[in-house]
Amino acid sequence: MDINELKSHALNIRRNIVQMVYDAQSGHPGGSLGAADILTYLYFEEMNVNRDNVASTNRDRFVLSKGHCSPALYAVLHEAGLLDEDLKTFRQINSKLQGHPNMNYVDGVDMSTGSLGQGISCGVGMAIANKLDNSDNRVYVLCGDGESEEGIVWEALMAACHYKLDNMCIIFDQNGLQIDGDVQEVIGPLPLKEKAAAFGAAVVECNGNDFEELDKAFKAARENKGVPTVIIAHTVKGKGVSYMENNYAWHGAAPKEEDYKIAMEDLKEVR
Repeated sequence: MDINELKSHALNIRRNIVQMVYDAQSGHPGGSLGAADILTYLYFEEMNVNRDNVASTNRDRFVLSKGHCSPALYAVLHEAGLLDEDLKTFRQINSKLQGHPNMNYVDGVDMSTGSLGQGISCGVGMAIANKLDNSDNRVYVLCGDGESEEGIVWEALMAACHYKLDNMCIIFDQNGLQIDGDVQEVIGPLPLKEKAAAFGAAVVECNGNDFEELDKAFKAARENKGVPTVIIAHTVKGKGVSYMENNYAWHGAAPKEEDYKIAMEDLKEVR
């Protein structure tokens, strides 16, 4: 797909992220906006998932380990025509679009997530199952850099390397911020690249808000054999909304009316 088309999809996704969180007056806009380009690339360029196979097990799988960024997942599923639920119901009573994604309610959600750190473990199970079934389908997991402070993340990566899961790609969304501030000041999980390599993974770094760099990174991941690939994707938390960018205060805060107007003005066109 042309890069301008990807940018157009990403812009629509960001608008819907802001709209959902504003309508609900609840949610996590910062990380969702920062990860929007990664999810756009995955669903419109990388993964073999579409309207015809979304309910099938015979396709690529995506696990949003940082489940609080559900607005990004719902928005990309909607943009790709895979989600029938009305985005306006996000976080409303009796809505299927819960604050953390639930695979039992929403087609296209491949794993219920929200308990941080567990997504990679789920992805490892999926990737092993694909190996046992002699399936060529791939598994993608998006994990936050704050989330990487959880020990289970590294246990799962150890397992992925032990079982030589070259059909698995783990993306660390490295924006440097979490709910309490700078990740290094909270507990210091860095450097991710060196740690992932020490466990035996192939590691690629890229700008996670640049489609050309994402394209190179995911193509490189497909070439790696015998080991899982970890992509360190450097992103800007709150990307696209001026006052949210690199501001951890918008990790889990909803914009009020004036903030909402500014955000939608910022997202009128690709910056």
